[in-house]
Amino acid sequence: MVAKFSWIVLLALSHAGMLRSEEPAVWTQWRGPARDGILRNAAPWPKELSEANFKKVWSIADLGPSYSGPIIAQDRIFTTATVKGATEVVTAHDRATGKELWKAEWPGAMSVPFFAWSNGSWIRATPAYDGESLYVAGMRDVLVCLEAATGKERWRVDFVKELKSPLPSFGFVSSPLVAGDHVYVQAGSGFIKLEKATGKIVWRVLDDGGGMYGSAFSSPVLKKFAGQEQLLVQTRMKLAGVDPETGKVYWSAPVEAERGMNIFTPTSYGEDSLLTSAYGGRTELRKITPESMEYRVQVAWSEKSQGYMSSPVIIGKHAYMHLKNQRFCCVDLEAGKTIWTTKPYGKYWSMVANGDQILALDQEGELFLIRANPEKFELVSQLRVSKDPCWAHLAIAGKEIVIREQNALALWKWEEPAK
Repeated sequence: MVAKFSWIVLLALSHAGMLRSEEPAVWTQWRGPARDGILRNAAPWPKELSEANFKKVWSIADLGPSYSGPIIAQDRIFTTATVKGATEVVTAHDRATGKELWKAEWPGAMSVPFFAWSNGSWIRATPAYDGESLYVAGMRDVLVCLEAATGKERWRVDFVKELKSPLPSFGFVSSPLVAGDHVYVQAGSGFIKLEKATGKIVWRVLDDGGGMYGSAFSSPVLKKFAGQEQLLVQTRMKLAGVDPETGKVYWSAPVEAERGMNIFTPTSYGEDSLLTSAYGGRTELRKITPESMEYRVQVAWSEKSQGYMSSPVIIGKHAYMHLKNQRFCCVDLEAGKTIWTTKPYGKYWSMVANGDQILALDQEGELFLIRANPEKFELVSQLRVSKDPCWAHLAIAGKEIVIREQNALALWKWEEPAK
């Protein structure tokens, strides 16, 4: 009887394991699972990118413009838009067919400063999804929590009203981070922790005073770093490490940038180093070392190249970066030296790496497949996937790639070419 019972238990566990292994891959937040643009334990992509092995499954047009990257859940895809310059809209689409499942909207529009008009005044931040709720940042410094199954609003926080902070000049740009029972955002002229169940503000730190320098572009990352779990935060003016429980700022250091255009997502290298780069600044590796009750922040090396809107991917000891001058480069992180630099490409690349393969989408709708090679630039193939601009970040789950064009949403899929 015991043997029979054990066999039944093992069979049940095996079946449960099979179900888990067959669950579709997801993409739930800015820059993917670890917010670093890296896919781990994923099957290699095909060796080339072509019309024979990369097919559009469905496309939804006339959604309205958006900079937000799409979110891929198990059975649906979420995207945002600014419609007629007056309303912010979130839609959920069936992952298999593209059919609209629900729509949520609220009044929300603003105009960015004149020197940024060419890039539009649309909703910017990529939402975050925790399996039950979707957390969406509206341009007017508003965070909205929606029930993922229905689109019903669970709560909303208007930081301008609640904190009496100024409306950020560029809108709410930094993408929310969900960790445990809390949501972390750069909003309200600072860095904020909220209860994800209620929207209640727990703490607020790194107050930058608001105004022209009050809307942080960079998105926070949570990880064990320099011996301790930290929130790695890049504001418009500085780089910092924050205690996720108390909000204590463990360390901070200034980051040079023209008009505070620190847009890189904090990108860690090893256990204690952070790569940063900015428009009007330099590319630098900061080493953060625990010392007694404090941390020491040192510049391990500094290099003249300037990053801009594109966050890098790090593979091995090399960073692959798209620069302000529209060139793509490879930087040796140990030596602090640029090994090679390409001709100019687009103004912006969103990048995802899988092993030694990199997919990069530029703002003109050109998709590049690159092999990460520190010795030379190795462009394997490229394919036009959109005639409209593509400023939103790629989202990749399994063999499916979701591309948010300026006014449309499309799902593409890798396929084995017919023999």
